[in-house]
Amino acid sequence: EKKQRKRNPAPPFITSTLQQEASRKLGFSTRRAMRIAQQLYEGIDTGDGPVGLLTYMRIDSYTLAKAAVDEIRAVIVERYGKENLPDEPKVYKTKSKNAQEAHEAIRPTSAARDPDSLKAILNKDQLKLYDLIWKRTIACQMVPATIDTVAAFLDCGKGNSFKANGSTIRDPGFISVYQEVVDDGAGMEDDGKMLPPLAKGDEVDVNDILGKQHFTEPPPRFTEASLVKALEEHGIGRPSTYSAIISTLLDREYVTLESKRFYPTDTALVVNR
Repeated sequence: EKKQRKRNPAPPFITSTLQQEASRKLGFSTRRAMRIAQQLYEGIDTGDGPVGLLTYMRIDSYTLAKAAVDEIRAVIVERYGKENLPDEPKVYKTKSKNAQEAHEAIRPTSAARDPDSLKAILNKDQLKLYDLIWKRTIACQMVPATIDTVAAFLDCGKGNSFKANGSTIRDPGFISVYQEVVDDGAGMEDDGKMLPPLAKGDEVDVNDILGKQHFTEPPPRFTEASLVKALEEHGIGRPSTYSAIISTLLDREYVTLESKRFYPTDTALVVNR
């Protein structure tokens, strides 16, 4: 059984999503991500004096200026071809009720200034973060990806039947530039495994059939990325304070960070009680 579906790109970065993706993809703490973003915002000397490379980075609005969108669309046509440009610009609605709509989302001040052109100017961390933001900004205005979801039913004599779920990418669209990562996984959670090309009636060789037992696990402990997401969902703090909240928990030794996950200390348990 094959079904085709479209997957839309993620919106441009706001503070919380930048901190989450910088943690998942680059291994940056929230404090480190914001410090580097601040440097890029304040300006880097490109040879003709300091140039601000990013828009303001403490923000919860998905708004993009029309001039910025026009430039992004021009870059998509030039680099990735007209087939990857939708007919109309994509507009993203802000979820937060109190969002600062006067500010734009976090984007490069010029989409035409690609990461490769800044390799000689930026340090390693600055280049990694700029590359992440540039790719996300370009991808948010590209066409959706076309995904084939596949369910294969395999008969194995005497009424035994096994089922394999997976997917194949028919047309990558925006995925050719940027793909969002989810917590506790390397890709998007709904894609399953990649399957080889299969047709009805094919005979396939059985290498192994493994019997495995699975237990329902408790929810995993917070990482920096998932904690920022929870703060945002529960309306705790603001884009300007997410990093400070997490730093305070660590500085006052309410939590320890082990294998990138937070564990409460005895002090935290007493204070909480």
